[in-house]
Amino acid sequence: MSSTEVMECVSDYVLPGLAEIEAAAKLVYQHMPPTPQYSWPLINQRAGAEVWVKHENHTPVGAFKVRGGIVYMDWLRRERPAVKTVVSATRGNHGQSMAYAGVRQGIRVVIVVPHGNSREKNRAMRALGAELIEHGEDFQAASDHAVALAAEHGWHRVPSYDPRLVTGVATYALEMFRACPPLETVYVPIGMGSGVCGTIAVRNALGLRTKVVGVVSSLAPAYALSVAAGRVVEHAVTTAIADGVACSKPDVRALAAIQAGADRIVEVNDAEVEAAMRAYFADTHNVAEGAGAIGLAALLKDGGAGGSRVGTILCGGNVDSDVFAGVLGRAVKE
Repeated sequence: MSSTEVMECVSDYVLPGLAEIEAAAKLVYQHMPPTPQYSWPLINQRAGAEVWVKHENHTPVGAFKVRGGIVYMDWLRRERPAVKTVVSATRGNHGQSMAYAGVRQGIRVVIVVPHGNSREKNRAMRALGAELIEHGEDFQAASDHAVALAAEHGWHRVPSYDPRLVTGVATYALEMFRACPPLETVYVPIGMGSGVCGTIAVRNALGLRTKVVGVVSSLAPAYALSVAAGRVVEHAVTTAIADGVACSKPDVRALAAIQAGADRIVEVNDAEVEAAMRAYFADTHNVAEGAGAIGLAALLKDGGAGGSRVGTILCGGNVDSDVFAGVLGRAVKE
């Protein structure tokens, strides 16, 4: 897709407005309370700035994705009542979201994960009621298989990026921007793009001047490359720790919204992500998965470029015990 075609998507694809997001928030709060946002003194000292952390690791599934799942499944129940089975692909948090919300609507949820996926995320999805299928060596292979299953069985395919998912997850940004003092910059992880697009939507809807900085792994750089090129650029994923942002093929609608609304993209490597995971645990005693810590990693790498009052999203805490133990065990004097 060319840069012209991407920019055409900007005009075709409209991010949700304030009324839509507030309506989504009312629906979300039927299932969970707002999550907290704290400014931790030790994080502030480490960053040399006033840092506000949005704790999406405190949702019922330990990640922000559940907000989008609640909104999507409610829409499906109302608008597609004939749907009995849905299928989607995930590395974990999206699948937990689908299971949490879908089962509550009486919908069968089938989730495709790649071989070698997080054991504990797999267990959590099954505990929430999902049926798991392992296929392929990475997320893209799992996603392609989900598409094939939907076509073969007539199941409803839940995408990894959808306007309804964006509207749902935007509710965390609404909470954050309304609860925090004015933020100069907010650092938001980019997986498939719903979180950063939801943040941009709320920033725009509230008329704020806050800069939104998207964060990717340097070992999963597809969105960074795509923003730089002005078109969708696919790239292999090799990150060993940030599986929640392991995107190899960006969504063109998300790319268009990011190009229009994000200030810039910051890339961080696995060592920087692991250091941020240790920082969260040492300074706040919160567990962050790799994708959950990637925003803090970028904030720290930025060295004050974001300003004196900044925010970031701890978007998930679902990391396998042995993986987290290894991260802590690799601690050096930081």
